[in-house]
This record gives sequence, C-alpha cells and structure tokens, in this order.
Amino acid sequence: MTSPTSLAITPDNIDLGAFLSELRLWVEMETPSHDAAAVNRLVDHVEGYAKTAGLEIERRAGTLSFGDILIVRTPRPEGTNARRIQILAHLDTVHATGTLAGPLPLRQEGDRLYGPGIYDMKAGVLMAVEAMLLAMRAGTHLPIDLLIVPDEEVGSKSSRPVIEELARDAAYALVVEPARDGGKIVTARKGVGMFDITVRGRAAHAGVRPLDGRSAIRAAAQLVLDIEALNDAARGITVTTGMIQGGTGRNTVPAECRLQIDLRLPDAAMAAEVIGKIEAMCPTDPDISFEISGGLNRPPFAQSPEGASLFETAADIAARLGIALEGMATGGGSDGNFTAALGVPTLDGLGADGAGAHTYDEHILVSSLAPRTALLANMLVSLDRNG
Repeated sequence: MTSPTSLAITPDNIDLGAFLSELRLWVEMETPSHDAAAVNRLVDHVEGYAKTAGLEIERRAGTLSFGDILIVRTPRPEGTNARRIQILAHLDTVHATGTLAGPLPLRQEGDRLYGPGIYDMKAGVLMAVEAMLLAMRAGTHLPIDLLIVPDEEVGSKSSRPVIEELARDAAYALVVEPARDGGKIVTARKGVGMFDITVRGRAAHAGVRPLDGRSAIRAAAQLVLDIEALNDAARGITVTTGMIQGGTGRNTVPAECRLQIDLRLPDAAMAAEVIGKIEAMCPTDPDISFEISGGLNRPPFAQSPEGASLFETAADIAARLGIALEGMATGGGSDGNFTAALGVPTLDGLGADGAGAHTYDEHILVSSLAPRTALLANMLVSLDRNG
C-alpha cells in the first residue's frame, strides 16, 4: 500500500475555532454509559450536525437499556459495490452526571482542554466527522461509515452485533480512540475477559455453632490466590481480582462471596488456555460450590501483515505533516478488537493526543487536533486511491 505523492489536506484546512466551539457543546452534554436518555441527547445533536454538513444518517434504536446507535455515512456513488472504510467511535463516557459541575469542569489551561469524555473520546468522534467532510471535498469516493456506539465503555454489549455486521463488508477499520503516550497510535490490543464468580458455603453463628458453617469468604480467598497465580508477565497475561463482596455480618460465618475478575490476554491461544483454567476451577470442600460465568468480552487484536501496511501508510502521511508517528500495543480493549478478529486491517488510537482518560485529569492537547484530523482525512483519501 502506498500513500499519495502529495497531501490533499493540511492542518490549515481545519477551522480550529469552529471545531473547539462545537466540541465544547458535546462535552457539556454528559453521557454516562448507563444513562440512555443522556447519551441520546448527544446522539440527537450529532445527528443534526452531520445531516447539516451533508452526511447521511442511519439511526438504530438502542437495546439492553443503552442509547441509540448512529451510523454516519458519506453519500454513495450510484451503483457502487466498493467495500467501505469503517470508522469506529463512541459517545458514552465513564464519568457520572455532575462531573462537569464538580471535579472536572470544562476549562482550558494553555494547550490543555479539560472535560469529562473529551479525550476518551468526544474529540475523536468530532475529528472523524470533520475528516469525512474534508475527504469528500478532496474527491474521495470510497464509501465511509462512521459507527458511533453508546456503550463502548461497558463492553459494547448492545453494539457488538452492529460493529461486526458492518465489519464484514469493510476493507479497513480506523478507530478514533485517543492517542497514547504522547501521540502514539495503537497497532495491537490484548483481548479482554470478564468473569463473575459466586462462592457459596453455609451460614452459621460465629460464636455458638461456628463449626456448622462453611465460610464462602475463606474459600473465595483461596480461589483469589489460585486465579492470581495465572498472571504471567513474561507472556503478557494479566489476571486481576477487581472486586470482592461477601458476608452478612461480623458474627456470621458467610454463606456467599462474589468476585469480579478481569483478564488481559495477548492472543487467542493464551485466551483459551487461561479461560479454560478458570472455568475448570472447583472447590476442595464438598460443602462449597463455585458458580462461574463470563468469558472473553473482546477478542485479542493482533497486528496482521495488512494491519502493518495500514500503519506504514499512516506513518508516511504523518511524516509529511511533521508528525513522527509511532505504533504500540496496549492492554486496553476497544471496538477495534472486534474488527481485527474478523480479519479487517485495523488501526486504532487515531483520535486526539492528551492524557487522563477515565480520571479527573482528563484532557486533550489542542495543538494535536488540526494535525491529527488532517492525518485521518488524508488516510481516507489515500485508502480511496489505493484501496
């Protein structure tokens, strides 16, 4: 895959003032994942913004109590059967309503623009819309679909079928999750596994008849040690017990304890190995039982040769824009895991540079917006010319 000999779009083509004014409106609409009404208020706004700009819209009603799914499309040339470029994005955030009025107000300090969800990933969504418009003006004809989902931060439970539906007809997938570690883009991600385990024992009075009880917490403590023993730093396997809840009172042998387990797994073989070991775990005491549910939430995203070629295209365009682009692998999952697992060449982390995702320090670097939007737009043009 080669890139164009000259760039169709430069950072000067982006109206940064207008971009920031629009982005502030998006950030001012707080969108926690589990508040479908709040997410849909922003979906309404984005739908209107994209329609006004000349893009086509398909909106699908939310399921599983999540907000709606929005597909923003470039107009299709008549009779085209070309495979599309799929851009992946989300509008939901981890921040609760009230964050804007409390610990993370929308504010600018020098090059940093702070706000809940601004880095992960409202800036990236707006960059994608602007890049589509710039590519259209440059004469791009390859169909582009921007898929905006409402539940990425909680595993894309409702939107995964749509992501995979569109991916089956995609030539490339570009993910506008935020940049990492000073502007790096993501070329591979670990798979993500999630398990919920309930340990059941037998309750008893802790003072009168303690020997009649079977402590679920004690059994869970041993289970945690067995699960955490699956960690293998050399192989890139991470297993974390993120939450434990159990018992009914200080003076009662606990009959139940619940665990939440997080797995990060570099490839499919290691995923099958670790998941198999967890599913096979069983108590040594016949009066204790384990109820294990869950599995692989996002498949591993390994870089394919086609994905490596896609990165080379991006790096070449970035160099022409004065950006020394680096790729990296990360343990965090994204919707790009789904497209990569289906064999679609996928490149991730194409959103804004900044830091503090999921924290009260979340911010973007304003100086990154125009160059990285130009990078994305030129990639759309390049993939059209060479796809």
